Amino acid sequence: MDRILKSARASGSLNLSNRSLREVPNEVYRNLEAVGADDKWWEAVELQKLILAHNNIEVLKEDLRNLSLLSVLNISHNKLSSLPTAIGELPLLKSLDVSYNQITSIPDEIGSAASLVKLDLSSNLLKELPNSLGRCLDLSELKASDNCLAGLPNELGNCTKLMKLDVEGNKLTMLTDKIFMPWTMLTELNAARNLLTSIPESIGVLSKLIRLDLHQNKISSIPSAIKGCSSLAEFYMGTNSLSTIPPEIGALSHLGTLDLHSNQLKEIPVEMCKLQLSVLDLSNNSLSGLPPELGTMTTLRKLLLSGNPLRTLRSSLVSGPTPTLLKYLRSRLSSDEEASGSTGTPAKDVEIAMATRLSLSSKELKLTGLGLTSVPSAAWETGEVVKLDLSKNSIEELPNELSTCSMLQVLVLSNNKIKEWPGTVLSSLSNFQCLKLDNNPLAEIPSTGLEVLSKLEILDLSCNTASLPDPSVISKLPQLQELYLRRMQLGQFPTGLLCLRGLRILDLSQNCLVTIPEEIKDLTSLTELDLSDNNIAALPPELGLLEPNLQVLKLDGNPLRSIRRTILDKGTKAILTYLKDKLPTQ
Repeated sequence: MDRILKSARASGSLNLSNRSLREVPNEVYRNLEAVGADDKWWEAVELQKLILAHNNIEVLKEDLRNLSLLSVLNISHNKLSSLPTAIGELPLLKSLDVSYNQITSIPDEIGSAASLVKLDLSSNLLKELPNSLGRCLDLSELKASDNCLAGLPNELGNCTKLMKLDVEGNKLTMLTDKIFMPWTMLTELNAARNLLTSIPESIGVLSKLIRLDLHQNKISSIPSAIKGCSSLAEFYMGTNSLSTIPPEIGALSHLGTLDLHSNQLKEIPVEMCKLQLSVLDLSNNSLSGLPPELGTMTTLRKLLLSGNPLRTLRSSLVSGPTPTLLKYLRSRLSSDEEASGSTGTPAKDVEIAMATRLSLSSKELKLTGLGLTSVPSAAWETGEVVKLDLSKNSIEELPNELSTCSMLQVLVLSNNKIKEWPGTVLSSLSNFQCLKLDNNPLAEIPSTGLEVLSKLEILDLSCNTASLPDPSVISKLPQLQELYLRRMQLGQFPTGLLCLRGLRILDLSQNCLVTIPEEIKDLTSLTELDLSDNNIAALPPELGLLEPNLQVLKLDGNPLRSIRRTILDKGTKAILTYLKDKLPTQ
């Protein structure tokens, strides 16, 4: 013990976990006072990090106040029944983990620990949280799962920097608007396994929310305000009392996983078929049929329908592979359209004129699915268009006139017939931020083709196999935040991506990747990483270091042998925690 304490006085860090301790040694509280006569006292430093996890400690003494420079305190997995009031006398404390104890209450003095950023109170016996937590204005992560909480203090609304809230497994009956309204930075909310009966209307202010888990409650409806959660990627509403789904859910363009199992749904809205889902769980509901439009959800890899009284579909289709069912639904859609006959669709030029009029106020010109073989002059004649959507046409090249669109920031060219890189046009667009060229027969991008796009934030080159002979050219886009490279036949992870430290979304699905470099830990801004449908057998433990920000990790369709299926089924957080635990201890 003397050797360990001596080392701690040199490093400022002390780890006494897994030592069967019944109490904290007094020398820990005294720290520098215990410097021996033979030690170089002038080189000793105050304790800043103290790890006491996985012991049998029953009491944390008030002497804790002596460790005034402590920034990290972990005393999880012990036998504490309370915390000392001295916890409020640690002005530099940023991370406090007291999970897996037997604590019945948190002292009000915790509000004086104003530097707190992370607080883990999970798996205790708490019936309430102190109002004083609202004074911890830097709090960004609060975990209080598996307690006995019946409510949350309204003062928590003062914690406007809160990004993650986990209150799963409590007795909450409601989440109030007063709390929700200020939490505009929230990216993850887990309130599963509670007694909630509703979702507050203010949910719409959470535009940065990526993961929302409300499964196993008593919620009867989803408010239309859910459309405001524009960043939502995972939404879990299984085992509730839903009878309908609002059509506004179709506005969630980033949603990839939607779990609605074990509810009372009799139908799903057609608007939901606009989503780019990869997983949709509708099992154990009251669905008698499915809208044929569901067949157009070509991104859907897993559709679960068991436990529904489906009368319009053969059981072999319901239990069979998802692509087969989607193909059948698409055939139904074609039949319905033919049966309805001509609907008097306006002529193409009328549709273009209508879209042009709308663009005068919205600054967005949408000309999708019109069978265009060339870009109409309306695209550049107004000169004020900010977003131009020409997807799902048969356009083969971009006219030079588009170079005059100095206001253009977003150009969507998905699903066309463009073969040559439109470098001349793109190099003239000084405000350009988003380019979607997926699903085109695009030939090789010149090595200098991306250099001119220094302000580009979003790039989608999916399904253009020949376009990136050297994937490292992506490194020339320093402002890039979203990158989509699906179905590019990539055999190796493009190492050039590792310098894109601002990257938030990276999609490398449906490629031929075998390994992921450990340097991926440097992409600390990542919130979503899609590695599904590759040949990856193992993941580097360093990937777990992305856990604070990475909310969505998709791994389906890989021959992963190093991670048990039970862990994979628990989702992103469980996988990242597992990987982080495999890292060698420092």
